[in-house]
Amino acid sequence: MLRLLGLAVLLNLLLLLPLWLRFGEIATRWVALEALLLVALLVVLPAGRLGWLRPLLTVVVMVAVLAGLGDAATHLALGRSLNLYLDLPLLRSVFHLLEGNLGTGMAWATTLAALLLVGLIGWALNRALRAGQRQATGAAVSLVALLLLLASTTLMAAQWHHQRWLPVARAPAMDTLRFQGQQLVETRLAHRDFAARMAASPTRATALPGLAGRDVLLVFVESYGESSVFDPRFSEVTLPRLAAMEARLAEAGLAMATGLLDAPIRGGQSWLAHASTLSGLRIDNSLWYRLMLASERPTLVDDFRASGHRTLTVMPAITLAWPEGEAYGFDEIHAAADIDYAGPPLNWVTMPDQFTLHHFEQRIRAPAEAPLFAQVALISSHAPWTPILPVLDDWDAVGDGSIFYQWEDAGIPPDELWQDLERVREHYAHSVDYALEVSARWAADALGDEALLILLGDHQAAPLIIGDEAGFGVPVHVISADASLLAPFLARGFEPGLMPAPGPAEHGLEALRGWLHEDFGP
Repeated sequence: MLRLLGLAVLLNLLLLLPLWLRFGEIATRWVALEALLLVALLVVLPAGRLGWLRPLLTVVVMVAVLAGLGDAATHLALGRSLNLYLDLPLLRSVFHLLEGNLGTGMAWATTLAALLLVGLIGWALNRALRAGQRQATGAAVSLVALLLLLASTTLMAAQWHHQRWLPVARAPAMDTLRFQGQQLVETRLAHRDFAARMAASPTRATALPGLAGRDVLLVFVESYGESSVFDPRFSEVTLPRLAAMEARLAEAGLAMATGLLDAPIRGGQSWLAHASTLSGLRIDNSLWYRLMLASERPTLVDDFRASGHRTLTVMPAITLAWPEGEAYGFDEIHAAADIDYAGPPLNWVTMPDQFTLHHFEQRIRAPAEAPLFAQVALISSHAPWTPILPVLDDWDAVGDGSIFYQWEDAGIPPDELWQDLERVREHYAHSVDYALEVSARWAADALGDEALLILLGDHQAAPLIIGDEAGFGVPVHVISADASLLAPFLARGFEPGLMPAPGPAEHGLEALRGWLHEDFGP
């Protein structure tokens, strides 16, 4: 009885751990019905003929626990539930994030340690189940097991029908596996519907004669969301910056309009925000992303090429092969290896935003013989948000980037910073502040009289930083010396200046392409 009781406690803790991490309400979730069920089964079923049962139960429990832990982590990082069908490819991105912040050796060590821990837990669980299997039990133990079996199956059946007869009891493994199964079915159906929409969509680009002859610059600011503006924890840094930006840009003769649009994601996967903006479709998962790229559906890249623009993208965070860029059909792709940066990487950030904009202006835009449509991704405000660099007053001093070596080891190391979440939030606010200041200085000095700049956030920061209740909105700043280019945005509810109106966004980033067609198309 003591052995079985110990096994039940072990299983109970293991199965409930993901729920405790996700919701933090231990007092209301302290009985895992599957733990009672499994212990009862070990007693009731004959041990000698069911040697296969123990490894099977081990695998089922471990899959449920790992899926539950993944769900908790996905909620903290991305503000949504885990979808195993869609999210397994993200493991590669997680590894690269670790590699950028901790170095290759520590990233591999962390990964191997995690795998070893999972293996040890599985081995210990298998041994515990083996020790708990019945060798010889008395009638009293068998009777207790039968009662537990009856009670646990009854309560689980009630929960299957969304009735909770015992408030403190949960069926975490059953709920997790059922939810993932439902997501698999729903995702497959949505896959079919999305593929049908793609097949029915136009296959020809739409020229934008209203923007012909002008540089159109789409500049994404990493993790710049509405919380930066409206959450008091961050707004005390961001609001003064927006006011200073507005004054600087106005002094340079630039007009501004600002609104909020919903990004398809939070916390990460910036490429989905880029894809939604370029394609005019809301793309919030990797499957939709792959389908869109594999289709013949045109994007803003094709639209601007039809308008006589040379199309390019500047992606300093891309350090591996990037076939997606070729699928978009950009005339030029400037990934990290294509940018002549002689400075140091700054944890995950391959190069600071000031260098990215300096390089773009001096080496790409200035020599261009045709008007450009450029997508530029700024990354200094990407986690881990350390170090925070100063903005150099003299842009010529930026040079080849070697000047940034003086800040190579500046700031708090990521592993130390992330032990204090409040300090992380402070660094997040200041990193967004840096990206905005750099963008404003560059625009005031170099945008010119004809260009249209759309400066926008790609997504909100992770819910771990901004809270679960935060929305998906990102500020969109439209900036140009030609005020007539801003009139359509003001007519759609954008506010003059750089301060967006509070309230939920009525449209998503995918609306931008349609607006450009309506306002500047044939």
